[in-house]
Amino acid sequence: MTTTGEDRCEAGTRAGPVWWGRWRSAALDAGLALLSMIECAVQGYPFARDAGLPVAVGVVFGLLAGSVLLVRRMWPVAVVLVSIAITPAQMGYLMGVVGLYTLAASEAPRRIIAALSGMSFVGVFVVAYVQTVQGNVRGDAAVVSEWFPPFVSLTMAIGLTAPPVLLGLYVGARRRLMESLRERADSLERELQLLAERAEERAEWARGEERTRIAREMHDVVAHRVSLMVVHAAALQAVARKDPEKAVRNAALVGDMGRQALTELREMLGVLRSGDGLASKGGEGVRGESVPLAAVGVAAAQAASRVSRGQDEAVEGPCLAELEELVGQSAAAGMVVDLSVEGDVRGYAAEIEQTAYRVVQEALTNVHKHAAGAKTYVRLAHRVAEIAMQVENEPPPEPGDASSARLPSGGNGLVGMKERVVALGGVFVSGPTDAGGFRVSAVIPAEG
Repeated sequence: MTTTGEDRCEAGTRAGPVWWGRWRSAALDAGLALLSMIECAVQGYPFARDAGLPVAVGVVFGLLAGSVLLVRRMWPVAVVLVSIAITPAQMGYLMGVVGLYTLAASEAPRRIIAALSGMSFVGVFVVAYVQTVQGNVRGDAAVVSEWFPPFVSLTMAIGLTAPPVLLGLYVGARRRLMESLRERADSLERELQLLAERAEERAEWARGEERTRIAREMHDVVAHRVSLMVVHAAALQAVARKDPEKAVRNAALVGDMGRQALTELREMLGVLRSGDGLASKGGEGVRGESVPLAAVGVAAAQAASRVSRGQDEAVEGPCLAELEELVGQSAAAGMVVDLSVEGDVRGYAAEIEQTAYRVVQEALTNVHKHAAGAKTYVRLAHRVAEIAMQVENEPPPEPGDASSARLPSGGNGLVGMKERVVALGGVFVSGPTDAGGFRVSAVIPAEG
């Protein structure tokens, strides 16, 4: 069986009877078969008469031979062979033309098409030559040139074989080209869908990273400032009646820290609001399904760029130059803090300085929460290829100490510090000391 490109394309969505892909194709083949049957039946009459057979035999034979055209899409080789077989009987010219066209347009090997086309050409040429010579003899016509029978035979042979074969080759090549383009389009569509899925995953990852970063920044800002405010409020409550001047100073410190916390919160909320427009537009596109696949990749890139912009805006915050002020705030809250700096002080990338600052800040906050009143040592070392920091506190005083403030803890401080340091290729270690205190150490490469 040899199928055509049209049959193969319609195989997946077959809606016609038997082997036809469409009812229109079945109707076309039935019409061609009917015409071929009529032609062969008419031509079978003189064939039976000349062969000395009953006329009915010739007509029935012609009808049977012409009906073979019904299977031209399934077996074009068989149709061409039948047309070649009945060519000596001067029958099946329509069948031969349609069969050669179908064979040339099919996926049959080129050598088979060439061989059958050559056989059909030879058969038509021989039959036409014999018919021309016999017609001249029976009609007692004047002697014609010797080249006339070969010319007529060659013309008929070429006219009945070359056009259908060439047209079939053209249609088959065009059909295969269209199939190739269709397959390529399907492949591109699948690739676009895959890219869209990956872009959605990347956008989701970017949103997760952004949420994690914002949560970490909020924790650092709120936890430290509010912890100091609670400590100062506790001290204010303790000395309000005994030392009014100290109470006033503590109240001023509480106000200053509250304003600083509000300022940093406003900055972070401003960063969040700047991304609301893009996020809402992207959401409308997903709900309405009107955004093309390429726009998903753009949305993912925008989400990733928002993460990058958020990090860039975040790193414009605290730096190592503000470390003394940070330690001073803890000292003002009643903590005994010893700050020491080793090595040559130099500048680092903004991300590195902010991470180092946040590590010290969160470590001091943990001391306020869990070891209020304990003496704390903050060490900062500038080395050749890295910067190291360590915050270590002594065992806390007795639980009944007046400076102890009951501060809640979410348990995310150490996790956030480790995430920050590891993201820059550094090492983070934390844990209790042998003396009963707690130590937080971090080392960050100078190149980040």
